[in-house]
Amino acid sequence: MEHTVIHDEKVGRFEVFESGQMGYLQYEERGNVIDLLHTIVPKQLEGEGVGSALVQAALNYARSANLKVIPTCPFVKTYIERHPEYKNLVA
Repeated sequence: MEHTVIHDEKVGRFEVFESGQMGYLQYEERGNVIDLLHTIVPKQLEGEGVGSALVQAALNYARSANLKVIPTCPFVKTYIERHPEYKNLVA
């Protein structure tokens, strides 16, 4: 299933809205670094690929903006371990 991810820079989040629920990845951007803090996916959306879509959008944003990534969120760390094409982004 494909998910539409919205980047809300005002609140520092990547967001997915589905079935009346919102999943998001919170971040802080400082200089040339983006700290991916935590990923929240409502129980109703678990197992649908929402978390992976959020992380992929955040990592692609970091790559396009020439930012290094601090994977504070354990889900983000695991995603990067499973997708080595993003390892070069880690600060």
